[in-house]
Amino acid sequence: MGPFRPELKRRLKETRSPALLQVHLTAEDLLRTKFASQPAPLIELSLALATLQRRDPVFGTWRRSAAARLPAAARPLLDLIQPTGAGPVFLDPITTSLAEGLEEVQHSPSKLVLDELHWLFPAGPPAPWIRLVATRDRQTWRELHAAQRLAHRNLIDGTATRARHGYQAELAWRGQMIAESGVQATLSALHPSISWHGAILQINTPGHWELRPGGNGLTLMPSVYWTGHPTFTWHPDGSLAIIYAALTPLPLISQTHGDPLASLLGHTRAALLHLTVTEQTTTSLARELHVSPATVSAHTKTLRAAGLITTVRAGKAVLHSITPLGNRLLRSCAQH
Repeated sequence: MGPFRPELKRRLKETRSPALLQVHLTAEDLLRTKFASQPAPLIELSLALATLQRRDPVFGTWRRSAAARLPAAARPLLDLIQPTGAGPVFLDPITTSLAEGLEEVQHSPSKLVLDELHWLFPAGPPAPWIRLVATRDRQTWRELHAAQRLAHRNLIDGTATRARHGYQAELAWRGQMIAESGVQATLSALHPSISWHGAILQINTPGHWELRPGGNGLTLMPSVYWTGHPTFTWHPDGSLAIIYAALTPLPLISQTHGDPLASLLGHTRAALLHLTVTEQTTTSLARELHVSPATVSAHTKTLRAAGLITTVRAGKAVLHSITPLGNRLLRSCAQH
């Protein structure tokens, strides 16, 4: 994956402009914006494998546990999926069924396999087994199939219930945001790197690329296994899929689901949002929540990016206050 998916190349135009990915959206694209009803198993697997190689503090405990669980037979997948999320597109098609996705991987066209591996490894594959993937060696492809099954069983299956609950809470929240603030504001809040130039959605990327969905619409797909930049791919229905980090990553999703706000934000962020009904400093929040100021700063950054709080500096103090959108979220959750 990465800032864009390689199969978009036929509709991407590289230029010498500043480093941005620009998505040119029409009125039809915005009108056809929707959420995927459920995650795609192999997309989630690829993101989990990428996160396993990252140094994201929120995933620290999960990463150590996941690394211990991942069988040796599944570890070759780490040669294909990079910490940035970049990987060959044939490895993670969008399907709602794991079995269907794995079957689609096994029937990937040979040209697509070669093109993707060349795109990912222009200097040549780093491991001999990847060369066997490129030549469609039957035993290697059987091992690839087994590796994906094992990796999914050990990285995804055990957290499926929590991940599903987080996914549903995310969809409910973003749907409410669309209803109250509109599609453009909702898309802006998907990641801090997103900005707008008229009807052009822009994301900071290593190179400059332009993409035109052409009125086919957008499909939004949050992931609780990912905290990086949004990635893009084509959805089977022809729309442009935006795969983005859910507001609350897996390690912060509550094991119990009695409090809808905690289910969406996690207990610490939910408590923080409640406290900012009255203006709070970073120090006062840390004292009330019994966490470090650095932890408070990380959580306020996320809530601020989601439009739930505002932060201003007053002399040496940093003051945090809830926004009208945050207040509406509190009222909405209190009613459930």
